[in-house]
Amino acid sequence: MDSAELVDMIAGDASSSEVSDALKDMLYAKSADEVEKITPGIAAGLFGDMPENPDESDEIEAEKEPEAPEATAEVETQDQEQQEEE
Repeated sequence: MDSAELVDMIAGDASSSEVSDALKDMLYAKSADEVEKITPGIAAGLFGDMPENPDESDEIEAEKEPEAPEATAEVETQDQEQQEEE
């Protein structure tokens, strides 16, 4: 139903419950369209770009793991501290 049909219902003395139901239907339809438009953006913002296949997420996480540069930096720092103390 579009707004022209709604105006015709009001002008044609349709019952108030019919007009109210038509208004609610129009508003619910418009709201549902808006929700469908923004849902992907909101989901991506909350959950990030998650792959659809769970097996892919394991591969991606494995690729993202660093090769422990922090551990070597800590060892170097401890070695430097020991040399400074001596």
